[in-house]
Amino acid sequence: MSSRIRALAILELLAQFPAGLALRDIAARLAIPISATDRLLAGLADGDFVTIDQGSGLIRLRVRLAALGLAYLGASGITDLVQPILDDLAKRTGELVRLAVVEGDRLTWVAKSQSTRSGLFYTPDTGTEVYLPATANGQAWLACLPNSEVQRLVEKQGIKTSGIGPNAPHDIDSLRFQVELARAQNFATVTEAYEIGTSAIATAIRRRGQGMPVGTVSVAGPTIRMTASRMAEISPWLLSSAEELGAAAASSPLFALPRRAGGDAERTALREELSAQRRPER
Repeated sequence: MSSRIRALAILELLAQFPAGLALRDIAARLAIPISATDRLLAGLADGDFVTIDQGSGLIRLRVRLAALGLAYLGASGITDLVQPILDDLAKRTGELVRLAVVEGDRLTWVAKSQSTRSGLFYTPDTGTEVYLPATANGQAWLACLPNSEVQRLVEKQGIKTSGIGPNAPHDIDSLRFQVELARAQNFATVTEAYEIGTSAIATAIRRRGQGMPVGTVSVAGPTIRMTASRMAEISPWLLSSAEELGAAAASSPLFALPRRAGGDAERTALREELSAQRRPER
């Protein structure tokens, strides 16, 4: 792994720990030698991307990185284009609404809206990459892809066996069942899969005239409120919001069609495989 990739991995890790991490913790979590981690952190500190607390020794991200992210999102048009749609869905449902975009082989969180109607809030983890097997967003995206691509993406990300909810798929076969259900419904639902006590519903976002998804949108909240009947009630609002987001997507470069190294020929093959999966048997 190159030093640049390692430096980016450090930034991604620290984004999940706003209170900071110690040098040894960073090195251990990323499997990087302490000496190399120290050198990388020194370079990031020189660039004003991280700060090292002289008292506790904890390393934290500086505001500069967040400012760059906000500047990028603002320039992409996502704030003006999609935030009103997310806010409206959050107001309707009374729950947390989140948006993720497809970036190559990853689904990345980029925006959210939290309703203020309810006294009990769902506060998700602060990671940037969506965990595909056990989240409604992840399953909603996978449901749009051929089975071969589903397996490739899940194998690349890995299936967790601990630290997630009791209903999370623990192998590819149990995940396939959830993906098939999402394909049939045009949306995915999870109950205590990613986190205990939380449930969510999500669907894919497609640009008008384009079949492949460019992102996903979800509604999530405490399971005590997000029951199966409540999610069924929410589903039409969610699908309608996804259509609005798809229309807005054409105006933002952030929603550019996902690209892979295989090029147009590979994407055509993927679409044909997915079409064959959905074709009824004679």
